[in-house]
Amino acid sequence: MVSESDLFKVSGPVHLTSVNWNCPHHQRSIAATLVQGAYVLEHDRQKNRHGPEACAPAWWENFHFELIRKLVDVDDFSIFGAIYEFKSPSSIQNSSNGNAPKFVIAFRGNLFKKESISQDLKLDIRFLINDLDRTPRFEIAMQAVRNLVSAGGQNVWLAGHSLGSAITTLAGKNMAKTGINLRTFLFNPPFISAPLERIKEEKVKQGIRIAKSFITAGLAVAVRGHDNSSEGSFAMLASWVPNLFVNPADVICSEYIGYFEHRKTMEKIGAGHIEKLATQTSGRHMVRSLFLSEPGKESEPLRLLPSARLTRNLSPSPDFRQAHGIRQWWEPDLNLQCEEYIYN
Repeated sequence: MVSESDLFKVSGPVHLTSVNWNCPHHQRSIAATLVQGAYVLEHDRQKNRHGPEACAPAWWENFHFELIRKLVDVDDFSIFGAIYEFKSPSSIQNSSNGNAPKFVIAFRGNLFKKESISQDLKLDIRFLINDLDRTPRFEIAMQAVRNLVSAGGQNVWLAGHSLGSAITTLAGKNMAKTGINLRTFLFNPPFISAPLERIKEEKVKQGIRIAKSFITAGLAVAVRGHDNSSEGSFAMLASWVPNLFVNPADVICSEYIGYFEHRKTMEKIGAGHIEKLATQTSGRHMVRSLFLSEPGKESEPLRLLPSARLTRNLSPSPDFRQAHGIRQWWEPDLNLQCEEYIYN
């Protein structure tokens, strides 16, 4: 029996009968839909659904995309991503098509199915120890992005959900460091930190964040001294403004809210210079650099983003599964709050 979540006509954004590529809500919905296409591709593979029985094609064909490549993990042969090309139909006159992407690369998150769960969990662990960039899956993803940009220019969108958004973040960062800022959609991106956003008392939460910033900044000075290379690397990413989509009820990604809001708080109390130093690193990363390895040997923490366009879904989420799910991001009539944070 086919799961309803695999069926576009049941679970997809069927309300989007006409796409306005100038509309951020339409852009978000379609990017999320293409990520769901990557999920369903792997579902189809595991259930041996082919031809007319395959459920995945509806997730991209309804918006005039064509699947040009499946991204396959070399360890378990699961499909973890998809590359789509937009094929604007000549029969439909749409003045907004000029803002449509030429290509979209979409990465799925964890699939809790026996054929893929083992490898996905291994990658979760690699993410937790800040080692995702050294995995074959990421190397395949990164090479696919580079090849596509080389062939199609910069009109390439990146999109990912959960673990897939971690891969997307890494790829986007790497491209930004070369001066190429790709349009990026990060749905429920994981943030490794104590879940301070769950603290209801604002003064307590704020006090913990302020203390954490001073400690982290002090560690940064102790480890780096007057080495400004990290600041240069961080500033290099400032012009890349990825779109982050988070749900406050999702403990996996909600800490991004506090990460960006805390910068404004520190500016207000006159400690912006402290936060500017603290926001470029993590305390855990500094401790490991100080005691366990040579500074500069480890990868920079994935969650450190100079700039972002943060969208919060304030609509009710009855449980964690819905708060962390991809489906919420194409639902109509969402209660969204958007804010842009630019590092300077």
